[in-house]
Amino acid sequence: MRLFRGPRGPRERRPDRIPAPARVVLGCLPGLAAGAALVLCAMGVERSVETNAHAAGAAPAHAAPRPPIVPRSVWLGDEARNQPAPRYDDEIRAVFVHHTDTPNGYDCADVPGILRGVYSGQTGARDWDDIGYNFVVDRCGTIYEGRAGGIDRPVTGAHTQGFNHRTTGIAALGTFTAGVPVPDALTDAIAALAAWKLGPTDTDPRGTVRLVSSNGLSRYAAGTTATLPAVAGHGEGYQTDCPGEALSARLPDIRDLAARLQGRSG
Repeated sequence: MRLFRGPRGPRERRPDRIPAPARVVLGCLPGLAAGAALVLCAMGVERSVETNAHAAGAAPAHAAPRPPIVPRSVWLGDEARNQPAPRYDDEIRAVFVHHTDTPNGYDCADVPGILRGVYSGQTGARDWDDIGYNFVVDRCGTIYEGRAGGIDRPVTGAHTQGFNHRTTGIAALGTFTAGVPVPDALTDAIAALAAWKLGPTDTDPRGTVRLVSSNGLSRYAAGTTATLPAVAGHGEGYQTDCPGEALSARLPDIRDLAARLQGRSG
C-alpha cells in the first residue's frame, strides 16, 4: 500500500457510491424522526444480530467506560473543508481495525499535524467528503476523533467498503506489516475504544456479528449476509492487507482485553 492510499480501492472516491436519491434515503441527518432511521435500516442494514443481543429497552449488561478522546477540533481546527452533514446508523455492532499506512517513527506530539495530512490526502486528492476513519489511535495510546458527527453517536464511516453501516472504523496511526513492533499502548487504546463502542448493544468483542454487505466491491456480494468478528481487521471485509500482518496478529489480544473491560469472564 502507498501513503494515504486509504481503506478503499484506488478507483473509489466515496464509500458505497450510489445514486443521489438513494443516498438521501441512506443518509440520516441529525434531528430526523425515528421513522427515517427505520428507512435506513431497510436499505440493507440487518436488524437481527448475534444471540447475545440485549432485550429491547434493557440496559446493556456489559457496558464499558468511555476512554479519553481528543476531539477533531483540537487537531483539525479551522482547516476543515466544507462537507455534507454526517450520516448515522441506528447502532454499532462491529469494529473494523485499520492502519493508516503512514510512517511509524513519529513523535506523538506531532500527531495532530500528521492527522491533518491524512485528512488532506483523503479529502483533497481522493475527494472524499471527510476523513474515513471514525477514530485514530497513535502509538502512545492517544485516541483522536476522526470523522465528524459526534464521538458518542453511531456515525456512518467510510472505512470498509460494503460494511460502513453499523460499524466503527478505528485506525492505528502507522504501518504494521510483518515484523513491525506493535506498541501495547496502541492495542490497549483500541481495545478500550472497541469495548466502549460495542457496549450499548451488549456485543461481546470476542464474538461474531451478522452484517449485510451494501456493496459488491467488498468480499461479499451486495445484499449478502456475512458473519464477521465483532472486532475485525479491515481485510476481513475487503480485499486488502490492512491493518498489516503485525497488527492483525494482535487482534485476539485486543478482543480479549475489550471483553475484560466490559466485565466479561471466561
